[in-house]
Amino acid sequence: MKDSFEDKAASFGILCLRVLFGAGLAYHGALKIFGGKMDGFVKGVAALGFPMPEFFAWSAVLSEFAGGILIVLGLYTRQAAFFAAVTMGVAVFVRHAQDPFAVKELAAAYGTAAMALVLTGPGRFSLDRRGH
Repeated sequence: MKDSFEDKAASFGILCLRVLFGAGLAYHGALKIFGGKMDGFVKGVAALGFPMPEFFAWSAVLSEFAGGILIVLGLYTRQAAFFAAVTMGVAVFVRHAQDPFAVKELAAAYGTAAMALVLTGPGRFSLDRRGH
């Protein structure tokens, strides 16, 4: 059975979301990893009261960097998007809880995009769908 135009259009829309969101997410993770910001990020995670701040800081950064790359590729999309959504949830509701919306807006937008991908999956144009 052939996919309808609407099915193809929806998968193309999800592809656009995956590529732009995933690339932006990976970029933000790369800035922390390769831009010399990890020490400060670990200190920030510790200041939030997280136990094992190095573990949680690296988990967050890898959910951005590696997760962003996986999302772009459409590989383990739902899992990568889930961890990105958790990371963005912490950013919005813990790290920036007292900040104005303008400060938390990017994390909220990224979290929304991540949840959309958790719910929809990667679409037909993805490595997750290869062989289907």
